[in-house]
Amino acid sequence: MKKVFLFSVFLLCGLVFSQILPGMMGEAYVSFERVFKNLMFICLAFIMINVGREFELDKKKWKSYTADYFIAMATAAVPWLLVAFYYIYLLPHNDLSWDKSLLISRFAAPTSAGILFTMLAAAGLRKEWIYKKTQVLAIFDDLDTILLMIPLQILMIGFKWQLFVIVLVVCVLLMVGWRKLGALNLPQSWKAILLYAVGLVAVVESIYLITKSFMGSDGAIHIEVLLPAFVLGMVMKTVHIGGREEEKAGSVISYVFMFLVGMSTPLFIGTGADAGNDFYLPEWGVIAFHVAMVTLLSNIGKMFPLFFYRDRNPLERLALSIGMFTRGEVGAGIIVIALGYQLGGIAVIVSLLSLVLNLVLTGFFVVAVKRISQRVYGMKE
Repeated sequence: MKKVFLFSVFLLCGLVFSQILPGMMGEAYVSFERVFKNLMFICLAFIMINVGREFELDKKKWKSYTADYFIAMATAAVPWLLVAFYYIYLLPHNDLSWDKSLLISRFAAPTSAGILFTMLAAAGLRKEWIYKKTQVLAIFDDLDTILLMIPLQILMIGFKWQLFVIVLVVCVLLMVGWRKLGALNLPQSWKAILLYAVGLVAVVESIYLITKSFMGSDGAIHIEVLLPAFVLGMVMKTVHIGGREEEKAGSVISYVFMFLVGMSTPLFIGTGADAGNDFYLPEWGVIAFHVAMVTLLSNIGKMFPLFFYRDRNPLERLALSIGMFTRGEVGAGIIVIALGYQLGGIAVIVSLLSLVLNLVLTGFFVVAVKRISQRVYGMKE
């Protein structure tokens, strides 16, 4: 639980610095911003490689995962659509168009597989149905989140020839990921994975800069690092390397990433109708209300598995659904991508603070899942 708490702290600290440093650094902030954003994407690639490494399926029994995939897809889609509806129709002073609101609201979709697995294992549930089922659902949930980013990006850039290049790259990556699932025996220490992350970001950024130099900003090909990193993790033959150093390094990189996500927040302190700045910022009490509503809607949407797996105890299904409430780095990564399209305004602020609130509430989710599971399986305190 300490890790989850620190996620929130680092995200909030980054948000505070995002409002202070631009004024303090002046023109030098532009160069600083370029550096820390590259570092942020390296951290994101590192995290997504590790998420992909958790993608362990028996390809011979792929048909047995069909129902799980559609349940996971709905579990990711329902909270996304609920939050998108709220942003488009109910969030006052939201200046984002409907397509941009769809993109920023996607942060509500992914369950944090890493936090969830650690949480259930610590509760002694590793051998129970809840743990085994969440392993499948949470990974499919993340995969669906990544894949659905493709049509959302299409909405953002429009139908250009570059779009077909991106779709081709996505198709090739998915084919390679499936055919070579768990086939490559690569070094998997935290240092090796960090090196892979640096290489992926360098390749993606090079493609963007080269195409930009020839065709300008509008003609540049921008491939998000999410899917390449996830697929790289998929094709690795997973080797679980334990030890304090590995765990500490992974945690530090996650903390740095959350801090840099907060640092990417556009300026909003002092904005308002009278300030003549970019967007209207209501009173903090009003913002708190919208943060609470968005958090509530996103978690109600995550209750979708409750209506399936009818052969299981209803309490098991409830515990499974509550476990899916956990959010983390992947949701933050979606916000990062949205910010890359120069999105700002109250929806971005509400999204970031909702992510913080959900992280703070994770402790309550843990306790709820543990107590329900103890009741179902007759486990002792």
